[in-house]
Amino acid sequence: MSIRLSDHFTYRRLLRFTLPSIAMMIFTSIYGVVDGFFVSNYAGKTPFAAVNLIMPVLMIAATVGFMFGTGGTAIVANTLGEGKPKEANEYFSLFVYVTFAAAVVIEILGLIFLRRIAQALGAEGELLEDCVTYARINLLALPFYSLQQLFQSFFVTAERPNLGFKVTVAAGLTNIVLDAVLCILLPQPYKLAGAAAATALSQTVGGVAPLLYFFRKNDSILRLGRARFDGRAILKACTNGSSEFMSNVSMNVVGMLYNAQLMKYAGENGIAAYGVMMYVSMIFAAAFIGYSIGTAPVIGYHSGAKNYGELRGLLRKSLRLIGVCAVCMTAAAELLAYPLAALFVGYEADLMNLTLSGFRIFSIGFLFMGFAIFGSGFFTALNDGLTSAVISFLRTLVFEAAAVLILPRLFGITGVWMAVVFAELMAMTISAIFIAAKRGKYHY
Repeated sequence: MSIRLSDHFTYRRLLRFTLPSIAMMIFTSIYGVVDGFFVSNYAGKTPFAAVNLIMPVLMIAATVGFMFGTGGTAIVANTLGEGKPKEANEYFSLFVYVTFAAAVVIEILGLIFLRRIAQALGAEGELLEDCVTYARINLLALPFYSLQQLFQSFFVTAERPNLGFKVTVAAGLTNIVLDAVLCILLPQPYKLAGAAAATALSQTVGGVAPLLYFFRKNDSILRLGRARFDGRAILKACTNGSSEFMSNVSMNVVGMLYNAQLMKYAGENGIAAYGVMMYVSMIFAAAFIGYSIGTAPVIGYHSGAKNYGELRGLLRKSLRLIGVCAVCMTAAAELLAYPLAALFVGYEADLMNLTLSGFRIFSIGFLFMGFAIFGSGFFTALNDGLTSAVISFLRTLVFEAAAVLILPRLFGITGVWMAVVFAELMAMTISAIFIAAKRGKYHY
C-alpha cells in the first residue's frame, strides 16, 4: 500500500516513507567511498590526496542541482497541497530545465579555469596533474550529476521514493563495478583516470534514468512537459534552496580550509587522513540529509494544507528519531574507527595512526550534526528560505571556518579535528533557538 503526502504519519509510516530517501543518500555516499578506496589502495597516496583536494570544487559545481531540488520541492509540494497539480507539474518541469542549463554553463567555466583553481588550492607537480585529470573527466558528467541531485528530492515529492532509491542503486553499482575493473586492470598511470571515468558514467546513469521516467507517461503525480519561464518561481526556488546551496558551498569551502591547515600541520598525510574522515562523515551525514529530503514534501504539503496538528507531530517525531540515531551513529563511529582507518590507509603506519587519533575526536560531532541538518531542511520545507540559510551559513561558513582557523593555533593538529565538533554543537543550539522562536508563526 503506497503512502500519500496527505496521510497521517505515525513513527512507523514516517520511517517507511523516509527510508528510501535515507538509503538513497547513504548509497550515494557509499559509492563515493568505494571510489576513494580503490584510488587509495590501487592508484596510491598522491592520487588519493589529489581526489580529496579537488573534490570540494566538484561538489560546489554540482550544488545547483541540490538547490533546485530542495528549493523546488518546497514549491511543488506546497502547490500540490493547495490542490493545483497542473501548476505543480509546470514548476517541476521548469526547475529540471533550468538546472540542466545552469550546470552546462558551470561545466564550461570549470573546464576553462580548472588548472588555475587547483594551483590556487596549493597543488603542484604530480599532485596538480592528478587533480586536473580527475576533475576534468568528472566535469564532463556535471549536468547529469546535477540532475541526479535534483531528482533525489523530486522522487519523494512524486510519491515514488522507492524508485529514486533504485535509480541510485543502479548508478552506484555502475560506479563500483567500473571502479573495480578499471582501477585494478588498467596500467598504473591510468588508474586515477579510470576511477574518474567510473564516477562520471555512474552520474550519467543517475541523471538520465529519471529523465526518461518523467518524460513519458508514468504512475507518479509528476511528469515533465512544457513549462513557461517564470522568473519569480526560479527566484523563490533559489531562495528556498539557498540554505542547502549555502550549506554545500560553505562545507566545501571549509573543506578547502581544512586542506590548507592540514597541509601546513601534517603535509600530504594530513589531507589523506582528512579524506578518510570525510568519507565516513559523508555516510553519516547522508542519513540525516536523506531523512530531511524524505520529510520535506510531507512538511510542505501539510503546511500548504494548513494541517497544523500533523505538522506539530512531524516535528516532535523527527527530533526524537534524530536524537536516537545520533547516539547510535556516534557509538558506531568510535567502535569502527580502527577498521575504517585500516581499510583506507592501513598500508602506512604513520598515516594510519594520524587518521585513527583524529577520527576519534572528529566523530563526536555526529552527536549534534543531525539536528542542524534537519532544522535547516525543516524551514526550507516551510518556504522560509532565509531562516534555513542562516542556520546553514552559521553552521558551516561561520562556526566551522572560525574553528578550523583558530583551534589549530591553540591545539595544533588536534585543533583541526576538534573544529567540526565545536561547529556542530553551536549549529544545533542555533537550530533549537529558531525552532522555538518561529513556533507561533508556523503553528507547529
